[in-house]
Amino acid sequence: MSEALARFLGAATPGELAWILVGLDGQLLFMGRFLVQWIASERARRSVVPTAFWWLSLGGAAVLLAYAIWRRDPVFILGQSLGFGIYARNLWLIRTAARRDAAEGPRG
Repeated sequence: MSEALARFLGAATPGELAWILVGLDGQLLFMGRFLVQWIASERARRSVVPTAFWWLSLGGAAVLLAYAIWRRDPVFILGQSLGFGIYARNLWLIRTAARRDAAEGPRG
């Protein structure tokens, strides 16, 4: 199985196959974030971006950044580094807003 998979994915060594699988896992995280966003929007019947979207984005960026570093691909590294910072910042803003809302107490 792994030999056929390695051939299919173009991996020359078991280590290379492992890294390709890491890259594919990162890509699956990114795909998952769009499914989460789409489902949340359909349920709300308006466009929403749930917190899970940002966590999946951050996880996908971290995994793909590791893969890009292993590949030594400066374009890919730059793209994932920028995204990682943006996703982390969005999670920080969400956390800050939640703490502020909790400190203000219930409204009404």
